[in-house]
Amino acid sequence: MYIKDIFSSKKPVLSFEVFPPKQENNIDTVTNAIVQMSKLPIDYMSVTYGAGGSTSKKTAEIASYMENTLNLTALAHLTCVSLTREQVKETLSDLQEKGIKNILALRGDTPQDKSLLKTDYKYASELVREIKDFGGFCVGGACYPECHPDSSSLDADIENLKVKVDEGCDFLVTQMFFDNDAFYRFRDKAAKKGIDKPFTAGIMPLTNIGQIQRMCILSGGASMPSKFTRMISKFENNPEALKQAGIAYAVDQIIDLLSNDTDGIHLYTMNRPGVAEKIVSVINNLF
Repeated sequence: MYIKDIFSSKKPVLSFEVFPPKQENNIDTVTNAIVQMSKLPIDYMSVTYGAGGSTSKKTAEIASYMENTLNLTALAHLTCVSLTREQVKETLSDLQEKGIKNILALRGDTPQDKSLLKTDYKYASELVREIKDFGGFCVGGACYPECHPDSSSLDADIENLKVKVDEGCDFLVTQMFFDNDAFYRFRDKAAKKGIDKPFTAGIMPLTNIGQIQRMCILSGGASMPSKFTRMISKFENNPEALKQAGIAYAVDQIIDLLSNDTDGIHLYTMNRPGVAEKIVSVINNLF
């Protein structure tokens, strides 16, 4: 099913993100986690694409497993910074053959090994147009509520986002954020620029102290409200208390987002079904 049709038929939409294993012998662990999470009342699940395409084959295989074995709508990530146009077309053909209908089009991070960097694509908007010209896919795009780290300002970033939408994005997924007010300001600014596609809010629950640095990197420098930092300070030496507090913070975020007519919630699960289950059990009646 096309994700744009899910948004047309219901709101809010609930989705999870998982990532492929780096080691082949860990595939069963990830598959088992996906099976557990697929039993929850979600609308689709996304699969990330490793830096430089390092997990590209696994991304396609896992997305195909979701679609064809679990009967779950899959969203396959695709980055273009390390691919040529020919490689993109080959990837699109492979995804189409596997029955995958939805792609999250991303530029991707610049690889540390510069020999992997290609010049066919400079922006994600170019990949969106390539996918649309290929045909047969619903295309999502990423956005940053507090500005992409490579943009000069939030206004400039929204101008670039408008280009991506005009090239054919059907829906938008935010990078993780911890301050809902920042998301609301971003959404209002985007609406004023004529961006009228569904926004899915990306939420990552903090469940251990080791996640903090990773969160800062992945979020592109998202601000951490005082309530969030106080929580970390209070429970940093109590792992179980921090986990429960992090889940509670994520639940509070989601309840507030749904109360303010957010189109969808995208939960960055870190492949942890137990955390996803706890959050969904609390918010289930809101969907």
